[in-house]
Amino acid sequence: MIVGEGGFNSLYVRAIALTQTTLPWLTATSTPSHTSNHVAELIQCLEGQPPEQARTANNLLLTTFTDILATLIGEDLTIQIIRSAWGIEALDSPGSEERNE
Repeated sequence: MIVGEGGFNSLYVRAIALTQTTLPWLTATSTPSHTSNHVAELIQCLEGQPPEQARTANNLLLTTFTDILATLIGEDLTIQIIRSAWGIEALDSPGSEERNE
């Protein structure tokens, strides 16, 4: 299941596992549990790193997560979900003029 907390947790744990090949200090519990536990664990892990390394890890983790999601549900739907989560209107997107022409 992709939708819901269980789906998020599964994707998150997979993204962490893939990201750990580049950043072995990035940790997560091995079994999906509550989202709040993952967030607290990630914050603690990132706070233990220099700011630039934490930013790099955060960017790589987000990219990995969205790449996995896009593979499962498609790029267009992934973009819609991310934009919705960030509160970005569809017409604010770069390239939206090209799609509307």
